[in-house]
Amino acid sequence: MRRTRIMTTLLVLSVTLLSFAPAALAQGAGENGGGQGWYGETSDKVITNAMFIVIAFFPVLITVLSIVQWRLDKRKHAKMDAAKRRAANADWRGGW
Repeated sequence: MRRTRIMTTLLVLSVTLLSFAPAALAQGAGENGGGQGWYGETSDKVITNAMFIVIAFFPVLITVLSIVQWRLDKRKHAKMDAAKRRAANADWRGGW
């Protein structure tokens, strides 16, 4: 039931966004557009700065995701070590 509702919502959202796409792509065309994008006039400096941001983004993303994975692995190994210690301890084995 829930999966069907999510899939229907995603389908309606994607059809709605796709129906607005031709109007968004045609915006600025003709007399008033002048070949400019949504940012305005694009120069070499703007492109260079944007690409430096892209180049810096990926190492930062990799570093952040690596730290998250390291923390999750650290928690997993701590849980496994605690389970080993509980299994070795006679008090935690149960029974009479």
